[in-house]
Amino acid sequence: MALIDHLGLTVEDVPSAIAQWDPVLTALGYIRHDAEVGVSWSNGTQTELILRPPREPGTGPHVHGRVGWQHLAFDIASPEEVDRLHGIALDAGWIAVRDPKLYPRFNDRYYASFVEDANGIRIEFAYNPPRDAH
Repeated sequence: MALIDHLGLTVEDVPSAIAQWDPVLTALGYIRHDAEVGVSWSNGTQTELILRPPREPGTGPHVHGRVGWQHLAFDIASPEEVDRLHGIALDAGWIAVRDPKLYPRFNDRYYASFVEDANGIRIEFAYNPPRDAH
């Protein structure tokens, strides 16, 4: 059973957000489902991600570090895949917050990158294998 069934995010401009999110989520194996007032991605076994327009346009972008959203980390299979996904995100218009690198402050195996979209929504690509898998 997935820990989270779905994650809904409000974005200022759904078509622009699709242009940023779709290449990344497609590369992660998710399939896009367009709806009348938004869009979602799913892969059948994990959390569905939903983007919807704001109730009050002009209220974004989100500012990292304020109360609310912090970031979503995707569990990635290898450092090379972190690098690949980071590049896909940058090509889709995401901004690099932290380039791919080791994060020994988390543990000696933790390799990750952080990117942020035009709405201030931050995601992480994280390779964090169990201690005995390293």
